[in-house]
Amino acid sequence: MNEPNENAPVLAEEDKAEEPRHRSKTMSRKEMAREMRRRRLLGQVDPEEEDLMKLVDESRPKTRADCVNGPRPCLFVSCKHNLYLDVNPETGSIKLNFPDKEIGELQYTCALDVAEKGGITLEEVGEIMNLTRERIRQVETRGLMKIREATEAEPPRKAQNE
Repeated sequence: MNEPNENAPVLAEEDKAEEPRHRSKTMSRKEMAREMRRRRLLGQVDPEEEDLMKLVDESRPKTRADCVNGPRPCLFVSCKHNLYLDVNPETGSIKLNFPDKEIGELQYTCALDVAEKGGITLEEVGEIMNLTRERIRQVETRGLMKIREATEAEPPRKAQNE
């Protein structure tokens, strides 16, 4: 009944032996930093990698003034203002905001650029952040509530003319 298919490829004996499967590994930034320190202590850091890290650190903008006229899209995805990815501060896990796009495909890559643009609609913010209009409204409301609570908790300031 089950006759061998003449068009099916025949595997040689050596091809049949399966290689161990290499799974992708998710590492938090703390784990990556720990691994880098461990390799440095053991003298196992690739000199090319070390030079690249120094170059990136030297060229990375330190202030807004350093990056305001920098190239766009901004390639410093580790910057807290970059819109391409988010890093959870508690866990260090990384979330891609636009998994279907490359960084060069984004209209805006820096939250500070969006802020300088001025007032925009919830729809525009949602499009930039890859979120719905309603979710943007919820985040805005929560942020305003936090600001209100923080300012109400501050002691009243004395007038400077007194």
